[in-house]
Amino acid sequence: MSVLLLLLLSILQGVTELFPVSSLGHTLLVPALFGVQLDHHAPALLPFLVALHLGTAIALLWYFRIRWIAIAQGFFGSLRGRPSDDGHLAWALLVGTIPAGLVGLWLEKPLERLFHDLRIVAFALLVNGIVLWLGGRRGDDEASERAPQRLTLVQAALVGLAQIGALIPGFSRSGLTMIAGARVGLTRKAAAEFSFLLGTPIILAAGMLELPKLMHDHAQLATAALGGVLTGIAAYLSVRFLMGYFEGSGRLASFGIYCIVAGALCLGWFALHPLAA
Repeated sequence: MSVLLLLLLSILQGVTELFPVSSLGHTLLVPALFGVQLDHHAPALLPFLVALHLGTAIALLWYFRIRWIAIAQGFFGSLRGRPSDDGHLAWALLVGTIPAGLVGLWLEKPLERLFHDLRIVAFALLVNGIVLWLGGRRGDDEASERAPQRLTLVQAALVGLAQIGALIPGFSRSGLTMIAGARVGLTRKAAAEFSFLLGTPIILAAGMLELPKLMHDHAQLATAALGGVLTGIAAYLSVRFLMGYFEGSGRLASFGIYCIVAGALCLGWFALHPLAA
């Protein structure tokens, strides 16, 4: 893998994993638009892309390190019969993580086949944009009228269910969970924080599960390690920006417009250049 392509894929992963625009969709589509042919059938491609998630997970753990320490303390405190808000949040994150984790393991092979047709990925990106635009506009309007509230375990499970849609390349995990968080009563900033906290175990687990597939190829492993570092830097800068963006007047629906335009342009490009898909 060339250094330039490594830089491109790693930075794309770090930025788009947290921005609600689908990291895997962009990682598959952008190289094709620039005439870079990725071998979608190569057995090491998907493990490499997923291994980049480790960089994102480490960046999220570092950015929210104080929050995670409090969550861990609250979790162990709840096991000893000392309930707290942090302990409740720990259980909410655990409950929210289960649905996507189980479905991802169950449908791993069928979902991998979707990566091989970029027209499906582009269409999913367009639909993701429509969902973000509709859900984001409604959520933004309602968020201003609601105060943040502590999620019940049922509400946390509903937000977790939204992650399942992101198993399809082109759909955004962070976007879907932010919309779901707004629908159950969180403000934009609280929904973004819960989305990033909820995504950390999934992102970390995905990277850890795929990493052994690269162990037999030391060159590929070294490339993945370098890519992970670059991804982590991009992810850290992204989460800093997004938390400030949603704390202010930032609107999730704006990302929906981008995804609609990008998905439509990609579909048009592949219609004119079918071999690129």
